[in-house]
Amino acid sequence: MDRYAKQRLFGLLARGSAALVVAVMVLVVSVTIFRGGRVLLTDPAIAVTPPGSRYMLEGDGGFLHAVLGSLFIVVPATIASATLAVSTAIYLQSDYSSERFSDVVNMFLNVLWGTPPIVYGVFILTVIIAVGAQTSLFFGIIAIGIFQYPIMTRYTDEALRSAPDTVREATYGLGGTRFETALMTLRAAMPGIIAGIIMGFARGIGDAATVLFTAGRSTRMPAGLFEPSTTLPVLIFDQAMSFNAEVRSHAYAASFVLIVAVLGLIIVSKLLAGRYARFAPGGRNS
Repeated sequence: MDRYAKQRLFGLLARGSAALVVAVMVLVVSVTIFRGGRVLLTDPAIAVTPPGSRYMLEGDGGFLHAVLGSLFIVVPATIASATLAVSTAIYLQSDYSSERFSDVVNMFLNVLWGTPPIVYGVFILTVIIAVGAQTSLFFGIIAIGIFQYPIMTRYTDEALRSAPDTVREATYGLGGTRFETALMTLRAAMPGIIAGIIMGFARGIGDAATVLFTAGRSTRMPAGLFEPSTTLPVLIFDQAMSFNAEVRSHAYAASFVLIVAVLGLIIVSKLLAGRYARFAPGGRNS
């Protein structure tokens, strides 16, 4: 086989692989939106209605408790993780740490990123048992925060590394301190940082394994920081195995809400990244 035939063959394989991935994604999204959207069109109130006393058995009420549980867990976890991730990524830059130290930390962050989410849940469960506590919103926030941390840190670190060197050189040339230089670099890397934070939020709100053992299961509205709660992914997992068709239909409706939320977050991250890119060095309006 000559090299041109090999090039055509590999090009065909690459296009076929891309088409397969896109087709599977479109199929999953389409089925979820079709079946879940049909349920929500029939009874849109289930997304904003608290569950009834026999919700998991008969589908009495709605899944507002899971929507609020997801938000109450993921929003605080994202804020805490984003703060730590940005701070860590700044410290890993050459202004603060050596290249060897940065490489070692990034290696561990890559390992944490690749760790199955359920491992984080089991780890926090071990802590819960050790301190004699119960599953709650608080431990769910901790588990999701730990899960999000390596994702946001690696995104932020790569964004800072890709910032133009002229930003640091110009800031130092004007007599800026390391802190002032870090602020200017953050501004230049803002598109990547925003994308990383929103992707971390999307991963957190769509994860079930991490909160399965830490936040618990509940068919009641979130009652407090140290009370059990449930999230949309855990609710979908439980409802999908129900013998009641009405309850299973709620699983599709919850899946619809979740997938629309994740897709919306991805679109927002792209829009915000594009907006901030205009004001970064080298951007369209810089």
